[in-house]
Amino acid sequence: MKQRNFFIRSAMLITTGTLIFLSSCDKDETTPATNTITDVVVSGSNFTTLESAVIKANLQATLSGAGPFTVFAPDDAAFAASGITTAVLNSLTAPQVQNILLYHTIGSKILAANVPAGPNAKVITASGDSVFVTKNATGVYVNGIKVNTADISADNGVIHTIGKVLIPAAGNIVETAVASRLDSLVKAVTRATTAPGGDPTLASTLSSARLTVFAPTNAAFTQLLSALSLAKIDDIPVATLLAVLRYHVVGGRAFSSDLSNGNLPMLAGGNTVINLTNAGGPTITGNGNGTNKSNIISTNIVCRNGVVHLIDRVLLP
Repeated sequence: MKQRNFFIRSAMLITTGTLIFLSSCDKDETTPATNTITDVVVSGSNFTTLESAVIKANLQATLSGAGPFTVFAPDDAAFAASGITTAVLNSLTAPQVQNILLYHTIGSKILAANVPAGPNAKVITASGDSVFVTKNATGVYVNGIKVNTADISADNGVIHTIGKVLIPAAGNIVETAVASRLDSLVKAVTRATTAPGGDPTLASTLSSARLTVFAPTNAAFTQLLSALSLAKIDDIPVATLLAVLRYHVVGGRAFSSDLSNGNLPMLAGGNTVINLTNAGGPTITGNGNGTNKSNIISTNIVCRNGVVHLIDRVLLP
């Protein structure tokens, strides 16, 4: 009888020990919580549009990978400021959204303190394209867009939130003008290039040299024609047209973060005046415009060979 009780007690102890061991194993094998870039985006209350974009682009696994990555992350306000709504995202294909998101991603970890001073240091992104970063006394900028919150830590890298969505270049300056439907500007450049007395190198220079162009909208050219009492761009004397177009060009790549109040030398000679503290928004004024300032209505349109800023009045030398 005693022997039987001994075996019963032994079996109970073995069973209890086995349960404790298995319970211990379960605890040890629990997957630890992660804080990857994907996790940060999913958990962030101001990253809802970015989360939708990541899912559409099927980049959840990539941004949960080993990395390290640096992501310049537009928050919901940045998508709204860029005119990119959920409906716009839904209208794009998965590869298109993927290309945009990878353009915001760098295949290394770059903290704000380690951003090259620049100005506009070239950095290759995960899409194979380039962004241009600057660090100065006012902060860190990528393609002229300010980093609002830097160094959000993740297991596989770092996130910097930015104020607008970065859009990859659609082509060179002329191709970008065509894609942006700046029909009047394209027509003016074509005429100034091909008409007798024009500059046959103008279009090719705008397509290849590293430049910044303050590009008048179609409405700006309509306003100019009205002021000159002319019916169409072909009525503007070629020499006048050529001088006006050249007066919209700055040498080098000048993002909005590179501009400052005061005189801005134009490539062909003469200065314009930049005012970044104007109550109605940033302006640029030509010598021949008097007090009629031109509003800078859109900035930092990246091109293969430079950058374009849209303005609402033609600059006059």
